[in-house]
Amino acid sequence: MSPSFTDSLARVLLAVGGTYAAIGVLFAAVFVARGIDRLDPGAHGAPWTFRLLIVPASALLWPLLLLRWAAGAGAPPRERTAHDRAADAGRAERA
Repeated sequence: MSPSFTDSLARVLLAVGGTYAAIGVLFAAVFVARGIDRLDPGAHGAPWTFRLLIVPASALLWPLLLLRWAAGAGAPPRERTAHDRAADAGRAERA
């Protein structure tokens, strides 16, 4: 009996998912040990408990983190809200 299309598709999806997860775990180990300090200066000298907490997200989001790390991105950009812009405008008027 030959495997059906759905069986073949399931095997391909499991192989792709397993490969993604395996690469993610390897990347997370390296990233948490070395890369996090380069991407986020606030994480420099962080305790091992913090690093342990970010392992799952690093493994899941490894393609995005790899791109930022390869691009040499520094600290994450500062969020600019309407409140921040209004406060900056008030400071400019007083100066």
